[in-house]
Amino acid sequence: MRVPASRAPAPLRALVALLLAWLLAACTGGPGPAPAGRPESGGGSERPGGRGGERPDASGPFGDPPRIADGEGLPGRVADLGLAADGSGFALLAECVGDPARPANGFCRQRMAVLDRGAARWELRASPLPELRGTEGVSAVLSVLGTGRALIDDGRGERGWFTADGGRSWRETGPRTAGRTPGIPEGALLTAECATDPGAPAELCGREVLAAVSPRDGRRRTLVRQPLLGAHPRPMAVAEPDGSWWVSGEDPPTGGPAVAVSRDAGRSWTVSRLPGPAGGPVRAVRVVVGPDAVYAAELGEPAGGEPVKNPLRALHRSRDGGRTWQRTWTPGAEREPRSLEGLPVPGPGGRVEIAAQWSGYRSLDGGRSFRELDDGAAYVRRTPAGLLREGSRCRYQLTRDGVRWTEFLLACGGAAGTD
Repeated sequence: MRVPASRAPAPLRALVALLLAWLLAACTGGPGPAPAGRPESGGGSERPGGRGGERPDASGPFGDPPRIADGEGLPGRVADLGLAADGSGFALLAECVGDPARPANGFCRQRMAVLDRGAARWELRASPLPELRGTEGVSAVLSVLGTGRALIDDGRGERGWFTADGGRSWRETGPRTAGRTPGIPEGALLTAECATDPGAPAELCGREVLAAVSPRDGRRRTLVRQPLLGAHPRPMAVAEPDGSWWVSGEDPPTGGPAVAVSRDAGRSWTVSRLPGPAGGPVRAVRVVVGPDAVYAAELGEPAGGEPVKNPLRALHRSRDGGRTWQRTWTPGAEREPRSLEGLPVPGPGGRVEIAAQWSGYRSLDGGRSFRELDDGAAYVRRTPAGLLREGSRCRYQLTRDGVRWTEFLLACGGAAGTD
């Protein structure tokens, strides 16, 4: 006869409770979900609760990255790549044929590959770009403005082409701005343009202003409200995962480095100073938002030692959304990392990685100390789909939380001579 648990003897009730607790732990305490796509390489992966800190939830802005279909059989080599938030994207391919005896006889064919939303493979589509002579080189710039929407600039600021149907058709756009906008539309990119001499490069421009590249027509529109960051604001082109937009520049009263953030799509801005080291000009400040902190990497003149590309002047960390900052890392002549290729890769629990010129480095204490990785030398940039790490010529990795990575290949058998 079965005895109800409520009427069972006390020792039996204790045994049942212990058994239930053990079963619950067995169901919930196993390993977490496997990383999306191919297994991670390079930076490595920490288990939840390990020294790298707890992983964020698999959903949300810092969750699993989207899976990107492999396209290793695409022709030529990737000249530029852009991804939308849903994992769809565009790749500008270049296939060059050279003649060492007569370089002028060489030519480069520019193609467009498109990955539609949810598609299992990349498709070759028409490209509006003309064929180039081998001596000209590929200089076109590709910008993705949302699912199926992209803009190609010829690299000279003279001509541009926009598509809203996944590259099935293209419409030419002009280089001039098309009015003003009170805010940055969803899917847009943020850029700077010359206000005193439209079309002039930054080094010849007296004053620059921010403009949004519209996903509706690919045209630029000047923002009505501008952050107070001196004459040459430098925007991060893509919104961060929490929806914030960041711009760096100069603090007008002191001339020191400063950043501005907008949490309402460019309708208002809040400026804060960075506690940068004294002396020497600042080349740029690159901001990236992680699961539990914001990092601002300040580039400038190196502090002695061997010359490096893209010298890292300081790394700053904010735990309150950019209202206050702490300088956590200042390189030295023998103190690595001393350079930065693109953006830092922030993770949970004080984890942050730096891709330097020759190697990668990881910190588990918010950038106060670093240890060298076996590899990790790569270029990192923000896309709406996550942080994109470009390592070897055709190998790409994508992450949203700095821990879970998905890997994909593009145009791995391309011809030489397209750099």
